Amino acid sequence: MYWLLGSSIGRKFVMSISGVFLVLFLLLHMSMNLVLIFSTKAYDKICGVLGANWYAVVATLILTGGFSIHIAYGTLLTFHNMRARGIGNYEIPNETKIEWASKNMFVLGLIVILGLIIHLWNFWYKMQFAELFQSGITVKEGSRLVISLFSSPIFSFTYILWLVALWFHLTHGIWSIFQTLGWNNKKWFPRLRFISNIVSTIIMIGFAVVPIYFTIYTLIK
Repeated sequence: MYWLLGSSIGRKFVMSISGVFLVLFLLLHMSMNLVLIFSTKAYDKICGVLGANWYAVVATLILTGGFSIHIAYGTLLTFHNMRARGIGNYEIPNETKIEWASKNMFVLGLIVILGLIIHLWNFWYKMQFAELFQSGITVKEGSRLVISLFSSPIFSFTYILWLVALWFHLTHGIWSIFQTLGWNNKKWFPRLRFISNIVSTIIMIGFAVVPIYFTIYTLIK
């Protein structure tokens, strides 16, 4: 137990496992969102299945736990590294080879968290939470809320900016998962970097297509 909580390797391992879980969730969520472009009825049916019921509440709690663990361990690792390096400036060998995303993961993480809070307020709170307490829109009418929000160019643009920050966070985060798990030899490293960039780009584009589509649709109709 100390290995997971007290050692740097253990904390990175927990970050990696929770990161895998969250990446899979993002892929699932992205796929569900894309359904909205093809059929509002199908999207509303999916929302109904994933709506206010006991397994949806359990899934929400599990997701909350996963995000909380990832955020807590990420913050802990960041401050641990800052303390180990010292407060003053220090020289980093081959600094030019260090990715911008790698050096700014904590800041990117904060932006992602802020965007996540806004996202939860605009969607989860107004849909699933509202249905749980029988107020506001129901999840079975989720398409109406999503289309209404993404009909605003300002909201869509802000959402896409958040996705850009998420992309940078994922491009570093995904390959670092494999690195932590030991897949970091010279042969696999460039392959994993490539896979990380592809997966991150698929997630970003998959989420971005929906606001872009409904914003353009609103402007031209």
